[in-house]
Amino acid sequence: MTPSAEGCAVPGGRRPPAPGPALERLLTPFRRVLPRPSLLLPGRLGPRLTGVPVRLVPEPASRPAPDREPDRRRRSWLLAGSAAVGWAICGLGLFALYLHMSRTVSVNSDGASNALQAWAMLHGNPLLRGWELSDVSFYTTELPQYLLIELARGLTPDVVHVGAAMTYTFVLLLAARLAKGGARGRQGLVRAALAAGIILAPQAAEVPVLMLSPDHVGSTVPVLLMWLLIDRAGRRWYVPAASGLLLALAVVADQIILITGVAPVVLVAAARAYQKLVRERARLRSAWFELSLGAAGLAGAAVGERALVLIQHSGGFLVWPVSERLVSLDNFPHNLLQTYQGILLLFGADFMGQPAGLAAGLALVHLVGLGLAVWAVCAAVRRYVGSELVIQLMVVATLASLASFALGPNAGQPLSSREFAAVLPFAAALAGRTLAPRLSRARMLPALGVVLGIYAIGAVSLAAQPPAAAQNQALAGWLAAHRLTYGLAGYWIANSVTLDSGGAVHLCPLKGNEQTARPEWWEIQLSWYNPELHDANFVVLPSNGIGPPPGPGPLPPTVPGVLGAFGQPARVYYLAQYTVLVWNKNLLTVMQ
Repeated sequence: MTPSAEGCAVPGGRRPPAPGPALERLLTPFRRVLPRPSLLLPGRLGPRLTGVPVRLVPEPASRPAPDREPDRRRRSWLLAGSAAVGWAICGLGLFALYLHMSRTVSVNSDGASNALQAWAMLHGNPLLRGWELSDVSFYTTELPQYLLIELARGLTPDVVHVGAAMTYTFVLLLAARLAKGGARGRQGLVRAALAAGIILAPQAAEVPVLMLSPDHVGSTVPVLLMWLLIDRAGRRWYVPAASGLLLALAVVADQIILITGVAPVVLVAAARAYQKLVRERARLRSAWFELSLGAAGLAGAAVGERALVLIQHSGGFLVWPVSERLVSLDNFPHNLLQTYQGILLLFGADFMGQPAGLAAGLALVHLVGLGLAVWAVCAAVRRYVGSELVIQLMVVATLASLASFALGPNAGQPLSSREFAAVLPFAAALAGRTLAPRLSRARMLPALGVVLGIYAIGAVSLAAQPPAAAQNQALAGWLAAHRLTYGLAGYWIANSVTLDSGGAVHLCPLKGNEQTARPEWWEIQLSWYNPELHDANFVVLPSNGIGPPPGPGPLPPTVPGVLGAFGQPARVYYLAQYTVLVWNKNLLTVMQ
């Protein structure tokens, strides 16, 4: 017996013939049940090949694999539905919190003017014919929102509070979703929570800027929506078209979109296209998305500007031009100081000048959120070249908003930080997007959880304060009780009283000097001053005669100016904070 080349002994020393194709096909179904070759080796390695009975068992018929696609699809829909429900629950809770916070501040004439404009749109004047607005129209952002609220609630000061709470909730949720990006599980939750935590709890000084009258905060919503579309939809053909449409609608509402939305899209798209076409020498087709996105940004700006002109030529509202003057060298240090104080205010960290106590302590804790935002912006600038498109957009928009305020003419006081309020959600989303992995690796999340808890305590304590009455609610009630229903007053009294009374008392804005008084062409409808339609027989002035806070114009009405324009009144009422002068004639005829 001679061992074979395989190491197995075969009788007669001859190699067994190789199986033919037919035999091979016959044995294929039984391969899986044959013993392993190592078990057939002779001696200590296994039993002899000869005499080993082999039982051939046919392979069971293979069953078709069950179709698991419906199950996977069901689980996907279930997860998406659960996420949507979770976001909705968070949104409702935040709306309730912010509604109570907004109600702690009195509604003034700025918010009242927008509420009156939405009321006019609701009652048959969709183009706001005959209206002269401020330098911001809010025509495609807050005004439709106010219209829907008034449809349910009527004309009340609470319309402003409800609208502000809705807007700030949208801003927080959009910033959190943008920060989350495509991350899932724990990492996605950390990203969203980090962004939301920075925005979560405005301090009392922030509420008039962020949660009251429309003041550029709502203008961040279309920009955040555009970035979210770019981030989640990717390089699809409809993304540039939808982005251009969002920008066009937003430009109609607020010219600040040219800085926060249009300029970043155009600059970033141009830089990325240059990188591909010039430095990398790629084909033109490879940069189609960047070129299309930049063109869409320019087209959106042009269409928005043209839409404003068409509305005006159709008899619609008129918007005052925005000042394009840059700051002088002498005033530049003042602007830098106001920018610094405005940043502290927006992020709730304005502890300067506050008495030592709970409010100052909470402001100091908010320095954590501000520090994270600054860290995120600096890190994004350092890694700009290799960053995602949406991160580049966020960092450019944040820096552009800050620079426009520091170099512009509107840095008058800390409350002017509303001019660059977009920095808060933009920097918060950037922090969540870029810092979450680092903070997780550094095991800083428990400490940040403690900070977030302190933020929440501060927000709840502020929301628990009693609501404030509208700024001139008592005056509106007194005038209605004395049947004084149509008159004149300074801007900060006029539209506020009209809203506070639900339209039962109407005051037209007035301005003047020491010699005369005349209409204030700011947030008004021209027909209000038509003597053939209305009979105004009284003027309301503050008890000190000059009317702080100052109106949007430099000439608030004064007692000498009112007497010089209309003569001696028939009756004078001295109230706690107001002086009411009544004539027995229609004052509108005198001003013509």
